[in-house]
Amino acid sequence: MSDTHGCWDSRFFEYFRDCDEVWHAGDIGDYTIVERLREIVPMVRAVSGNIDHGMVRRKCNELEIFEVEGVKVLLTHIGGYPGKWAKGMKRLLSEEGIKLMVDGHSHILKVIYDKELSLLHINPGAAGHAGWHTVRTLVKLTIDGSDMRDCEVIELSPGK
Repeated sequence: MSDTHGCWDSRFFEYFRDCDEVWHAGDIGDYTIVERLREIVPMVRAVSGNIDHGMVRRKCNELEIFEVEGVKVLLTHIGGYPGKWAKGMKRLLSEEGIKLMVDGHSHILKVIYDKELSLLHINPGAAGHAGWHTVRTLVKLTIDGSDMRDCEVIELSPGK
């Protein structure tokens, strides 16, 4: 998920209760969003975005690199996408051997496989109301060893 901008939706429980982890790709808006997500799923990974301040900035890095089921993941807010990576991102992805990159910022849902870097890029769109998007979205993905599958786009409701 990304770009909640402080918006909580009670349906997050329904969609995340069977997940092992929840990842928030920035513009959280209020750290209570992370705390409430942890009530659903204890393992929440979150990064700060360009609108975040205060507690979110103190508790969340701008970029996280970690492994899940042997898959190396990069989670950030502003990263670009295949063919239009943010400055220095393509090199970082290549050097770190990233296989899954998740970011936000654009409020544009994208799921793209980058053949050159052999990685899956996901921007889950925006789960909050702030911004120009018309549909609020979340993305769920199953990671089972090196197998990434069952990518599900969840539409919550109109953006405004």
